[in-house]
Order: sequence, then structure tokens, then C-alpha cells
Amino acid sequence: MTDPADAHHKIDLRRRSARIRAEAAVRLGDAAAFALAAQAAALAPVLGSVVAGYWPLGDELDPRPLMLALAEMGCRLALPVVVGPGLALLFRGWRPGDEMEVGGHGTSHPLAHAASLRPSVVLTPLLAFDRKGFRLGYGGGYYDRTLARLRGDGGVLAIGLGFAAQEVPAVPVEPWDQPLDMIMTECGMIAVEHA
Repeated sequence: MTDPADAHHKIDLRRRSARIRAEAAVRLGDAAAFALAAQAAALAPVLGSVVAGYWPLGDELDPRPLMLALAEMGCRLALPVVVGPGLALLFRGWRPGDEMEVGGHGTSHPLAHAASLRPSVVLTPLLAFDRKGFRLGYGGGYYDRTLARLRGDGGVLAIGLGFAAQEVPAVPVEPWDQPLDMIMTECGMIAVEHA
């Protein structure tokens, strides 16, 4: 069971991190998204893979320019679908220009007839991250459940996308939290420091 003091700390960190991300989005705008796309060549080992991105909500760092760059380099693209509370995400194939439908939590995702794909790379949004690869999300656990399932079923490369300003010294960690393998910001790639 989570210690109430830890839970309160996480709630406070989410609030502060959301404010920092909003300020970074205003300050950097689309320039940060295009800075990520300029780093696509650094992901050359994933070429030909299925890369799952996300449709950005609010002031999340927009992964679409990076996704388009990876598609031009031969990757297939997918977007997540929220199936239900307590469940892992499902991924459906997506190409630029595909029609989208509204999903849970204000998300947009490919239509139900789009092919289900198993990604080998998952780009994840975040509120905060640390150098050990832990991310602070919104608290629903969707990405943690999904990464655990994918790692148990042959592996996955998890890449967190965020503004450099979203880095914190340490993210509070629960036993079920899944670490990222790397983080990409507008300032470059951050290698995860394994303990």
C-alpha cells in the first residue's frame, strides 16, 4: 500500500510538473517538436520497427514530427487506444491523414477497423522524468501496465518524450512503475542511469 505522505508528494509533484510543462510549451512551442524530429537519425536501430506514438493532449510535447520522420525512415506507426480502466493500451496502425475517433480521457485514436499492431518502440508522454528513467504520468497506470505486458512478451524500447524543463532529481517510484530506456527532449537524448 502507498504511504499517504508519498501519495501526497506525488500529487504535489504532478501539479508542479504540469505547470512547468505548460510554461515550457508556451516558451518552446512547435520548435521543441521539430527538435525531436531532427534527432530521428539517432534512432536508426529501430528502423523498420513498429513505433507507437501518441496523439498529444493539451501541452504535451507533440511527437508527430518525430513520428513522421521515423515513418520516412521506414518505420510503421501506431497510436494507443484506451480499452478500459485497469487495462493495458491497445495499439492500432496509423498513417498521416487517417481519420481519427475520440477515445477515453479526451484522446484521439485510429478507427476500430485499423489493424492492431504490437510495437517494438513506444514513445511515451510524461509530466516529469528523472535520470534513472522513471516518469511521472497522470496516475492511471496505462503506460506502466502496457510496458510490463510488452516486456513480458518479447521486449520493447520505451522512450519518454518531454521538455528538458520537466526533469526532476527523482520521481517517486512504486513497485509497478516501469522505467524508460531513454528520454528525448528538445536538447537531445538522455541515457538512463541504471542503478
